[in-house]
Amino acid sequence: MKETAETYLGMNVKNAVVTVPAYFNDSQRQATKDAGTIAGLNVMRIINEPTAAAIAYGLGKMSAVRKEVKNVLVFDLGGGTFDVSLVQIGEHAFEVKAVSGDTHLGGEDFDSRMVSHFVAEFKRKHSKDISKNSKALGRLRAACEKAKRMLSSVTETTIDIDCLFEGIDFNSTISRAKFERLNMDLFTNCLVLVEVCLKDAKMEKGNIHDVVLVGGSTRIPKVQDLLKEFFNGKELCKSLNPDEAVAYGAAIQAAILSGVRNKTDFTLVDVTPLSLGLHLQNHKMKIFIPKNIPVPTKKYDILRTVADNQTSVHFPVYEGERPIATENNFLGKFVFDIPPAPKEAKKYKAEDETYKEVMKTKLALQNYVDSMWDMLTVCRKKFLEEDVTKAENAIEQTIQWLEWNFDLTDARKFEEKMQELKSIIEPIIAGLP
Repeated sequence: MKETAETYLGMNVKNAVVTVPAYFNDSQRQATKDAGTIAGLNVMRIINEPTAAAIAYGLGKMSAVRKEVKNVLVFDLGGGTFDVSLVQIGEHAFEVKAVSGDTHLGGEDFDSRMVSHFVAEFKRKHSKDISKNSKALGRLRAACEKAKRMLSSVTETTIDIDCLFEGIDFNSTISRAKFERLNMDLFTNCLVLVEVCLKDAKMEKGNIHDVVLVGGSTRIPKVQDLLKEFFNGKELCKSLNPDEAVAYGAAIQAAILSGVRNKTDFTLVDVTPLSLGLHLQNHKMKIFIPKNIPVPTKKYDILRTVADNQTSVHFPVYEGERPIATENNFLGKFVFDIPPAPKEAKKYKAEDETYKEVMKTKLALQNYVDSMWDMLTVCRKKFLEEDVTKAENAIEQTIQWLEWNFDLTDARKFEEKMQELKSIIEPIIAGLP
């Protein structure tokens, strides 16, 4: 790809924006970034493929779409992966509300169903099993992929392979209806993941303004029919080239990062595709940051030691949705040294409860400050400038107050500060059109 770009541009290419399936975990993303480094590229940023497609859609229709907020569902069904993202596109922001997907669902799976069908047919006709012959399977798979593409435009096609196995020629036909029956469960799995995405975003399908098709496998007529039926007959957006939309969006992001395009065109707010949590002593996964939380984000909680006179605590971090931590993807480990102390000693119970209450109110105030600051950053241009200045000053004063009163032991003081900040922020939010 680097050589292709350099040949086309007639110059060296050093930097790149790389896209990955939205449901890739951290290890898969890091491996993709490492591949870019090995190729001699500085990977400036990794963005999700559906998000890149949404950028292409939103900027491509800037004059018509971005004057009002629109909810766009990006349906990305490619050769090996499936992603669905719900993106809210406003005048100055692209905000990802939720993502879902399957990293092992795509066009190759549809090909595999056809291959299995024709292997069984060859065995039935010629009493020979070609399932162990890799060369024969490779030729058959190539023919099946070609037939799959043909069935997007015709209702029936022929597979004709000379000397497929032991000098035997293979000739057969397959109809679009047969292809759809072979893969119907995979097609319906896509719709299940669309439902999951809508549920995670807390949005009804009637609130979706556009459904954007991305990826070569979205050309399959049955996929389009099922998706159209799911959205109650809504016409699907086919204005983007499904093979090029992701690359176009990535190019726009690269132009912004390199200074070629104005940075004020839009703000991109993405989400965590998988939940992040800690491995506790009982082997369970304690989730700190649920999936589909806007990033960057902060979360606070209180954890206790499990043994008397413990001198250090270990926090193994995992990402995933399984309840058993080790069944998820391991990211890394934090280790902190602490002074020795008794484990949950009774004489400290009253002090502990008081401390818990103080920490609870302090963390609530910190979380509120962080969320309001993020909201102002994303929606800044929706407010009057004097309101933004007023809110920012109030938030900055609260942050400074928290720093000065870090060791405060009176929970009521934090509650009073919370109400004081809310009395300034909430009237401004209430006036949002």
